Amino acid sequence: MSLSSEMTDQQRISKVRKVVMQAGDDLRERYPILKHQNFIGASILAFAWMGMIATALAYIYGHIHAWLTIPLVAIFASLTHELEHDLIHYMYFKKRPWAHHLMLALVWLARPNTISPWTRRRMHLHHHKYSGTEHDLEERGISNGMPWGIRRILVISDQLMSVYLRPIQMFKMIHAYLDKQPENERKTVMLSQLLGFIPLSFIYYGLMYLFAIYHIANATTAMFGYDVLWAASIIKVMPIVNLLAVIWILPNFVRSFSLQFVSSNMHYYGDIDPRNVIKQTQVLTPWWLTPFQIFCFNFGATHAIHHFVVKEPFYIRQMTAKTAHKVMKEVGVRFNDLGTFKRMNRWNDIKAK
Repeated sequence: MSLSSEMTDQQRISKVRKVVMQAGDDLRERYPILKHQNFIGASILAFAWMGMIATALAYIYGHIHAWLTIPLVAIFASLTHELEHDLIHYMYFKKRPWAHHLMLALVWLARPNTISPWTRRRMHLHHHKYSGTEHDLEERGISNGMPWGIRRILVISDQLMSVYLRPIQMFKMIHAYLDKQPENERKTVMLSQLLGFIPLSFIYYGLMYLFAIYHIANATTAMFGYDVLWAASIIKVMPIVNLLAVIWILPNFVRSFSLQFVSSNMHYYGDIDPRNVIKQTQVLTPWWLTPFQIFCFNFGATHAIHHFVVKEPFYIRQMTAKTAHKVMKEVGVRFNDLGTFKRMNRWNDIKAK
């Protein structure tokens, strides 16, 4: 019998936290530059934005094709998601609010098909407290716990589909989320949820739907030998929409689909104790997930570490993952539990309804 098998759940969790935190401390002692967390965060943001802008300009001036532009921008944008996640936990410029909020604004501008980071902060901190329960609006909103089918794929593809395709369920999810908020803050939280997509997400989805409807309608009618009689204003604006689709809209569609596919399946739902971090998440690293991992910065392999040690920035988790994975396996964290796809993300076997 292993030592870990004789431990309580809390002792196992403490063991992982101790090993992971020590690995991070050792890394910082070996490479002192890692102690300059604000500088590193700002530098990564600058690098991501320069990469997106350079790629967009290369496309605009005809040096690269759309098929290369879209994945390149998506990869750079994936860095800004990791930065947003760190910023939500106040890992950069906590004592300099102007710099902190500027970074939040820039990471939202880079990935506009998400709720605002200021609104998401409350949801995400709530997620850590109630992970895997009906109150976990952040994960349930991106399909965690849903049976597999066209509806789940559409919810993963488009955050607004989460409302369109399951309005009653979404109402119940939001109600469950609000039920756990302080009573005197519920109206403020509800208003924040309603306004959290304004303005960037509304602009993004408006452009995305216009792009999709325009090209699908043209392709469909052309099959039958007809043309769509579009208004002159739409025809005039479409070159700009097409450009934005390649350098901003479609890259974020690819990025968010990859992230939400991985995230919604590495988190467990419905039959776990939210206080037991060991059962909140698994580590997903099968070879066939590689295309998805590329566009969400290896999220499936490293996010579970974050549930144990919240205050480590994403680049440290990447560097200490080997050490973390070893101790996580010892205490019972699951690796590549692909059965979760059949079990609707439950920890135990169930009969899907």
